[in-house]
Amino acid sequence: MNAVSFDRRRYRSIWISDVHLGTRGCQADLLLDFLKQTESEYLYLVGDIIDGWRLKKSWYWRQAHNDVVQKLLRKARKGTRLIYIPGNHDENFRDFAGHRFGRVAVLNQAHHVTADGKRLLVLHGDQFDGVVKYAKWLAFVGDGAYTMALSMNYWFNMLRRRLGFPYWSLSAYLKHKVKNAVEYISRFEDAVVAEARRRGADGVICGHIHNAEIRDFDGLLYGNCGDWVESCTALVEHADGRLEILRWADISQADLLAGSTASRPRSDAVPALNRVRLWLRALKSEAGPEGAGPA
Repeated sequence: MNAVSFDRRRYRSIWISDVHLGTRGCQADLLLDFLKQTESEYLYLVGDIIDGWRLKKSWYWRQAHNDVVQKLLRKARKGTRLIYIPGNHDENFRDFAGHRFGRVAVLNQAHHVTADGKRLLVLHGDQFDGVVKYAKWLAFVGDGAYTMALSMNYWFNMLRRRLGFPYWSLSAYLKHKVKNAVEYISRFEDAVVAEARRRGADGVICGHIHNAEIRDFDGLLYGNCGDWVESCTALVEHADGRLEILRWADISQADLLAGSTASRPRSDAVPALNRVRLWLRALKSEAGPEGAGPA
């Protein structure tokens, strides 16, 4: 990796949430690529990293899921300060809140001070979800419907990849087209911001609703790091305290098309169409000028 691209991938802090390891919808390969190509002083896991709800119903655990866990632990051993804030899907880990395992701290919520002095409340956010808090059985019903949508998303993107198209979230598209879902997101954001304001924080960073965003609410910062099921996003802090959302599926695809080897995904994730183009170029090169055809 050259010096420019290396600096571009180094951050002061990184927030990721809603990975949902243990489900078919989890984009573990893309997350592993992200973890390999980024470094940070702080790494926050903002809940729903492992989907205990789904694993209780049926066991699904690919090698890539194991690789993600190993990579996170390796980062902690090498000096990254890893803060794990469990969510509702991995709520069993809340029993360990307040404990530290090496350089991994488990907390129900955290306070992060940015490089430019902003004090941010960091939490998963499910405590502000009325359905999860007051009618948990409805949350499980919703989880089943959402899992069906994610299953459709999985097969839909498998077909897109074979046709040479990049990742695109069908489930996220459907969710944002539904009026009630949009209203729910708005109410959730208002509730989280109100809590941060009540605590005297300058802003809040959360997950839970799978909707990556950075917004200003009357002078208070709201940040959501999104997910690694639909949007494959992370929220990062630069050395000067500036926050940014990274959409890794788009970044990795752009790097691939630009011919970057530094952040190239695993070979099995290269779109089929690109492989055909490379093969045709090789044939053209071997055939010489007379045998060359359009690639």
